[in-house]
Amino acid sequence: MFQLLKETSSGKARAGLLNTGHGTLPTPIFMPVGTAGTVKAVDNRTLQEKVQAPIILGNTYHLYLRPGNAIMAEAGGLHSFMNWQGALLTDSGGYQVYSLSDIRTLENDGVIFKSHLDGSRHKFTPENVVETQRILGSDIMMVLDECPPYPSSYEYVKKSLVLTHRWAQKSVEAYKNSESRYGHKQYLFGIVQGGTYSDLRKESVLALSEMEFSGLAIGGLSVGEPPEVMYEVSDVATDILPKDKPRYLMGVGTPSDILNGIARGIDMFDCVMPTRNARNGMLFTENGIINIRNAKWKSHFASADPGFPSDLCQLHTMAYVHHLFKSGEILGLQLASAHNLMFYLWLVREARKHILDDTFDSWYPAMDKKVKHRL
Repeated sequence: MFQLLKETSSGKARAGLLNTGHGTLPTPIFMPVGTAGTVKAVDNRTLQEKVQAPIILGNTYHLYLRPGNAIMAEAGGLHSFMNWQGALLTDSGGYQVYSLSDIRTLENDGVIFKSHLDGSRHKFTPENVVETQRILGSDIMMVLDECPPYPSSYEYVKKSLVLTHRWAQKSVEAYKNSESRYGHKQYLFGIVQGGTYSDLRKESVLALSEMEFSGLAIGGLSVGEPPEVMYEVSDVATDILPKDKPRYLMGVGTPSDILNGIARGIDMFDCVMPTRNARNGMLFTENGIINIRNAKWKSHFASADPGFPSDLCQLHTMAYVHHLFKSGEILGLQLASAHNLMFYLWLVREARKHILDDTFDSWYPAMDKKVKHRL
């Protein structure tokens, strides 16, 4: 599934190719989040033609609750349902269940939770989560895991890890005992947990590496810990993760987080930040961060970044986009969302070029500083 093409000579950053039933993905790659079968405020044509996203992410929890497995099976899977031609990764729903900690109960064989929609009771098990993702037809399926909150005691995280590893093995067995749907191969990824404890992270990496996963994700980060802790934990994991499998840092993050993750050997990222922050008027650019609602942009009759190929930068002034946001016009949300996604995809493509040229380690510190700057 994965081909490693290049590692930097003085660091851990790497470039590769990830082969799926819906195309070959260049890594490192960022995946726009389409939780309920749509990337908010961005249509599929824009995603494919302008953002040039080869893969997006859907969520098993939300799609299981609405529209449900029966409708999804009748539609022929999520690709057909949303008319998406690229690859799809689906999260298992474990993180969403984690976020419902006050209305869920962990058991040895799964988790019981109440729907946030109507309060109805449901149970996720490693087996039925795999089955739901088979029905969704996702190219990459994630195992059910438990995400410990931050901070958590060592004792809690260690106990949680036993559960996550048990569920991981059950997921592998369910995967082997089921078949891919809709004529394309479906792959299963494991999720490394262990909180912020280095020895538990290493234990999790070693345990999951023995199981038959096509790729491994680092979960349980970006849940409130400081960025430097996230980077340290990522470093610990990538030091011993198998080099011949893709590495996915889940739910991360800012442009700076993406760069620092790549520098530590991560191949795949996803986060709601580019679209969520866009809807609140935050624009990411090569030269820094813009809050388009600020009065300073009211009479700025120029682009945010003239050399950047988004409609927002090429066709509209900051004064006009400021006006759209202050007026509550939907076009502002659409332009900003597409722009931020284009920037994220541009950033990982630039990182890949520098990895292949073996200039990443000298390029990324200056770029990291620029993308954190507030304009």
